[in-house]
This record gives sequence, structure tokens and C-alpha cells, in this order.
Amino acid sequence: MQSRRAQTSPSRSRSNPATLALALALFAPPQFQWNRCHAADAPPSTNSIRHAEKIIARDGIALATDIHLPAETGRFPVILARTPYNKDGVAGFARDGTRRGYAVVAQDTRGRFASEGENLPFHLDGPDGEDTVRWIARQPWCDGHIGTWGGSAGAITQFQLALTGVEPLDAQFLIVGAPNLQEVVYTGGVFRKSLVEDWLRLTKFATNALPVWESHPDYDDYWRARDASRKYREVNAPSVHIGGWWDIFAQPTIDAFNGYQTSGGRAARGNQKLIMGPWTHGVLSEKAGELTFPNAKNPPGETEDAWRWFDRWLKGTPNGADHDPAVRYYVVGDVSDPQAPGNTWRTANHWPPFHVKPTPFYLLAGHHLSSHHGSTANTESLAYTYNPTNPVPTVGGIQLTLPAGPMDQRKIEGREDVLIFSSDPLTAPLEVTGRVKARLWISSDAPDTDFFMRLCDVYPDGRSFNVCEGMLRARFRRGPDREQLLKPGEIVPLDIDAWSTSIIFNRDHRVRVQVTSSCAPGFDPNPNTGAPFRTGTETRAARNSIHIDGKHPSHVLLPVISTNGPLSLP
Repeated sequence: MQSRRAQTSPSRSRSNPATLALALALFAPPQFQWNRCHAADAPPSTNSIRHAEKIIARDGIALATDIHLPAETGRFPVILARTPYNKDGVAGFARDGTRRGYAVVAQDTRGRFASEGENLPFHLDGPDGEDTVRWIARQPWCDGHIGTWGGSAGAITQFQLALTGVEPLDAQFLIVGAPNLQEVVYTGGVFRKSLVEDWLRLTKFATNALPVWESHPDYDDYWRARDASRKYREVNAPSVHIGGWWDIFAQPTIDAFNGYQTSGGRAARGNQKLIMGPWTHGVLSEKAGELTFPNAKNPPGETEDAWRWFDRWLKGTPNGADHDPAVRYYVVGDVSDPQAPGNTWRTANHWPPFHVKPTPFYLLAGHHLSSHHGSTANTESLAYTYNPTNPVPTVGGIQLTLPAGPMDQRKIEGREDVLIFSSDPLTAPLEVTGRVKARLWISSDAPDTDFFMRLCDVYPDGRSFNVCEGMLRARFRRGPDREQLLKPGEIVPLDIDAWSTSIIFNRDHRVRVQVTSSCAPGFDPNPNTGAPFRTGTETRAARNSIHIDGKHPSHVLLPVISTNGPLSLP
């Protein structure tokens, strides 16, 4: 392949102190251990030049910017890092960059630290980033090639920049981010209470930041203007996308990879890389939640080396980075059995890596889960009462400031407002790799309520670990931009997206599905009144039913790779 260079107010959630400390560490722009910028493999240290600039945005706002240049004079490829977490935190990355012959530009986003403007999250990030790139391209030290780097909010700023279609933008390195902000704040239409409230509070955004987001509970023009997934065609940058199965941006990371890879501009299409490990938000570790995954810390190969990626696309170095496998992903397995399949890395040319038809596993009477539906003509359902004043506690999952990852669910599975459906013990390993979805036929006596579906891996000793989860506020069952309240007793289908995973359920394990209507304080409890979001304090209990008869076959769709016999793993 030819080088592109050659071609040219509500109450706050209560959070665990240890996880708050981790979140704060992430908020101070992380190295994430992803650059592999160690002194041992870096060129000999040279002095670099750092000076401050005020880049003036189109509306006159001054954006505080640090310019890091190699000591020698000349023109250099540039790496831009825009962050709401203080540009000073990028200094270590910048030193490594200048040693390698890059100019590194670090900028406080609008309203943050030394930058002027209103202190709101991701406010005018796209236009500000576009103005910054155009300013960089005019500087005498820029050789005309610009890339971007950052994690978490620093990845979101990259998505916001990409949707503008600004040029030059020759490479991106996107660590745990999301292109669609509405999907992050209101996943399935359900407000992510602890994530949003804790993040806004700990990072000290303006006091009106939360009311702004509360005033946009559906997918409206506010969110459309910030949704990079609507404009993948504007992206023309080869990019690396890094995420984790229990990361708060797990599915958005995969969606961005696929969007860039198949719908991006000419240089973006076919030049994307994806890494998915068994991690929580930005934590490159073998430990996630209550489980430890062998060999999870260091993905094989060099795709995660940011400098190698930038050398290829900003300097034109023929180092083979463009020929790395498109996808590297970790297959979760039984961590208590060293002989169990899984707990290994694989590569693929696309995601999902297999062409399989999702297999329905039906929710049946007796709380059974089976791939064979015992169809009955009679109406059959299971019901429970959900009371928003006594919601089901959040136990692990896709959380930021709460304990996250796979955690034993037995502490909530005994509640009367949590339905569980379990398969028989497996006689052979069962692999599920891809996107997990569910269709639940539901009814309620409330005009609006929530439904959560969680896929779990049940070990022979009874421990039940959450694999992935999805949720849907019933009023948004026709889409995030369309609301329709429920009619009492009316049976309607809900299509729930539980995001993606890769796991091998070991022999003698059970596959389990949980269904409930709350998960607090991770998600804001639905008051069940049908009133607009957070417009009152009234609550009511809801009697919610899951229908499981032949006419209403509630089921989860699992992307099963093998259903009988031992798996032959590459």
C-alpha cells in the first residue's frame, strides 16, 4: 500500500471512594499505557521547546494552547491533543513526541482551565477543533500532516473534530471514546445517573451543565449537532480504536470502528484498527470487576503502539502498521479452569469476526432459558412489582465511578423484582461473539417504565457474572427521537440492545438472562408516572409483566459460533 505521506439538580449518586480515585486519575488526561513511550525505546533525549499560544476561535474566544517543538528548527508532523482535563497533563506525551520528531499541540477545551468561554462539556468542540487545525496548518513548523490523540473525553473531542471534515486530518488514535454523545448520556433512553452526575461534579463543569443535559432527554437537534456517527463520510483519517467489554463506551467504540471502516472517506475506509479487551473504562489490566483474565494486560502485536501508528501515517514510514490485523479481541473464558477454552486473544479482518445468524434463546415458564421454544396457545407471563423508591442496586457492569466490570449477581438475583431465566448446564462449550440483543414482549399498568436485560455466565459453584447488558425506557421503544407512552395492560415488543461481547461459556456452566426494571444509582430510576424527565417528584409502583407464550416469544438473540461439541480455537 502506498504511503499517504507519499500521496500527499437532583440528588447525587453515592460512589465507592476507590473507584472515585480511579475516575479522577482518568480525568487527569491519562497515558493509558497505550503509547508504549518508554525511555528504552525512545530516541536519545533532546531539548524541546514549549511555548504558550492563544488560538482565537471564530467567535473571538481565546483557547489556551501549548506548543511543544523539537529543539532543532524545521517543519514537523503535528499531533493535536484537545482535553477538558488540563493541557499540562499532556506534557509527558509531548516530550516523547518531540524526541521522535513530532510537534505536539496540547489545548484546553473551551471554558476549561486557561481557555476562555462557557464551561460546558463538549460545547462547540467541533468548530473549536476545526479552527485549531486550520491554525496549526498555517504555522511554519507544521509540515502539513496532522494527527490527533487522546482518551475518554480526549477521544470524544477527536470525534467532534472529525465530524467537521476539516483537512488536513491524517490519523487518529482514539482510546475509549464515543461518537454519539446522546447514546452515552441516555443509553436506551435511560439517564446514566452516576456516570453523568459524578463526572460533571468531579471535573467541576459549570453548575448549569447538568440542567442542559437534563433538558434534552430525547435525540433532538442538540444531540444531532454533536453526533459524529451521522457524518462518518467526512472522516478521512486512518485510526486506531481501543475499548473494553465492560467499558462505558464499549459498543460506541465498535460502532465508530465500523463506521470509519465502511462509511468513512477514501483514506479512512479499510484503514481502521480495533482492539477490544476484557477491561473497564480505560484500565489496561488483567483484573476487571471480581475476575482476573490471563494475558489480558498486553494485547499481542503492536497495534496499540501510538508512535508506530503516527510514524506510518504522518511520516510515511513503511513499518507495516497498515498491514496489522483489522481487529484484535479478547475471548473471555472460565477463569477458574486453566484447561477451559477462551481467555485468549484473537485477530480478525472485520467485526463481528464471524458471519452467523443470531440464535434465539427463549425465556420460558419455570424460569428456564432454551434455544427451543415450547410454544403454547395460552397467554403466559411472569410479573413483578417495580418500586422506584426501592430500586435494584447497581452491581458492576458499564460504570465509571461505581465498581465496574463482571461481578457476582447473586446479591440481586434473589429479589422479587428480578426475573432470572437459566439454561441447563452446558454439555459442551458455547461461544458467543458479536452483538447481543433481545426482544421482550412486555406490558405494564404504568404509562412508562424501564426494562433491563443482562446476560450472565453462571459457574458450576453458582456464581453469576454479568457479561453484557442493555436497557430501554418504554416510551422510547420506537426510537430515541420518538416518544409513545404505554397503555395499561397493552402487550408491546421492546427491542433491547445489550451491546457486544466475546465469551465462551464453559462446559457445566449455565447461560442466564436477568430481566428487571431498575439499576440504581448507575441509572436513573423511572418514576413510572409518564411525566417528562425530571419534571416532578411524584413516583408510583409499576406492575410489569414479561410475556413468554407462543404468540409473544420473549427471547435473547445470541451470536452463537458453536453449539455442539468442543470448539476448535485458532
